[in-house]
Amino acid sequence: MARWTTDDIPPLAGRTAVVTGANSGLGFETAMALARAGARVVLACRDEARGGTAVDRIRAAVPAADVRLQLLDLADLSSVRACADALHAELDGLDVLVNNAGVMAIPRRETADGFEMQFGTNHLGHFALTGLVLDTLLARPGARVVTLSSEVARIGRIRFDDLQGVRHYGKWSAYAQAKLANQLFTLELHRRATDAGADLVSVASHPGYAATNLQRVGPRMTGSRLMERGNDLANTVFAQSAAAGALPSLYGATAAGVEGGRYFGPDALFGMRGHPKQVPFVRAARDTDTARRLWDVSEELTGVGFRFG
Repeated sequence: MARWTTDDIPPLAGRTAVVTGANSGLGFETAMALARAGARVVLACRDEARGGTAVDRIRAAVPAADVRLQLLDLADLSSVRACADALHAELDGLDVLVNNAGVMAIPRRETADGFEMQFGTNHLGHFALTGLVLDTLLARPGARVVTLSSEVARIGRIRFDDLQGVRHYGKWSAYAQAKLANQLFTLELHRRATDAGADLVSVASHPGYAATNLQRVGPRMTGSRLMERGNDLANTVFAQSAAAGALPSLYGATAAGVEGGRYFGPDALFGMRGHPKQVPFVRAARDTDTARRLWDVSEELTGVGFRFG
């Protein structure tokens, strides 16, 4: 793969994309690049004020941009359903869904529905959203679902006996479980779409080490100013920009010839930075039995089924 950049994004006029968590960081840069290429972009954000600011920033940079805000709190299934209802009412088809939003390594909290926050937000919320707008995706030939994971998934394990971390909770093990779930979901969605003969491309991506607000939330929630400052320093010295970190997602969402069941990440410094390339899924993500079981559990927990017909 050549050194792909946003200059290689094809014209996207007439295409519609939804990006979750698009008010800052990777999501904002993804939405900005899609809007520059001419796509109609829906910024699905939890916070109305910050989401509105993001919309204004994109319009200032791209005056002709067709962008709007849609409220979405992935930690509340009623909000996920309301978002899906709004998208159904507005869109006759959806070309790209970027499951970007997430939380990382935070103290144990629960979602509105009683799920552990990292598993509930990073995996279950996106699982439900994708299922609820699946018909809108299938209305567009070759629609793509891009789900963000992380190389932290390498240490992840799906703890079916304690998915919500009630008996034991570690903030990094919970994050690793959620990011592994993102990869398992990506591959199982690809398999099910293929088996159903559905024209849907499901891929995953990871940003490497990108400087975003994600690294600050956990320390801030625990009141650790020292850790927060340490993360800020590491972001300044070692991390690539959020715009660079968004490239693998943008490649999966827009590059020609992308096939389902693929995973994209940076090509340099052990996958921490660089230009996007295809990378292998972690071994645990290729376990089809675990993927099917996680899918069944996710349908049960969210009450959302996937109908490919």
